[in-house]
Amino acid sequence: MIQKPLVSAAEAAAMIKPGDVVQVGGFLDCGSPDGIISEIVALKDKAPGRLCLVCNDSGVYDESKGRASSIAPLIKAKLAAKIIVSHIGTNPETQRQMNAGETEVVLVPQGTLAERVRAAGAGLGGILTPTGLGTEVETGKQKLTVGNKVYLLEEALPGDVAIIKAKKADKAGNLVYSKTARNFNPLMATACKLVIAEVEELVEIGQIDPDQVHTPSIFVDYLVLSGGAK
Repeated sequence: MIQKPLVSAAEAAAMIKPGDVVQVGGFLDCGSPDGIISEIVALKDKAPGRLCLVCNDSGVYDESKGRASSIAPLIKAKLAAKIIVSHIGTNPETQRQMNAGETEVVLVPQGTLAERVRAAGAGLGGILTPTGLGTEVETGKQKLTVGNKVYLLEEALPGDVAIIKAKKADKAGNLVYSKTARNFNPLMATACKLVIAEVEELVEIGQIDPDQVHTPSIFVDYLVLSGGAK
């Protein structure tokens, strides 16, 4: 089995191009690729350009405590031109930028967001869901009737780059997530052209039971060791 390239977080960040749609795994503080995110922020002056970020939420930001987790540092650094997200309530800076017209924020129901990403990974054009009917969510969207029930057509949501976080990987790129870090990470690994996995532990090929693999190596392009050198 071929080994996947092991790169530094800085090298991973440098792979992101201006205007890329970047899907970022995690759910609030759980399962985010913090090392890669930090390096993207560090490259601000050399700029990957303002990005379109796809994520469950925009992280936790508390200026008074100097706390910025998950993608919050990217928001604070104004590296997002657009954010497709299900929740921004824990990041007042996202709210400020949205209200000021500095960053476009597209709010998507959480289950719909997950299914749109999953649909992209499965090669589907989209999903049908009743969620959002009768609300502003349905604005501009096609409605279809199936069996006398009305649904919204929500289009699949592919990305250019996925940066995800796993507990363990073998050198081939098979991934294992820890508990609730198995949130958006495995979905996003299937939905993007380039997939970079930040991992806490790297083991030899064959040291992960195939039955324990959550994301098979075929979906992963590069590995980054958390807090480690190349």
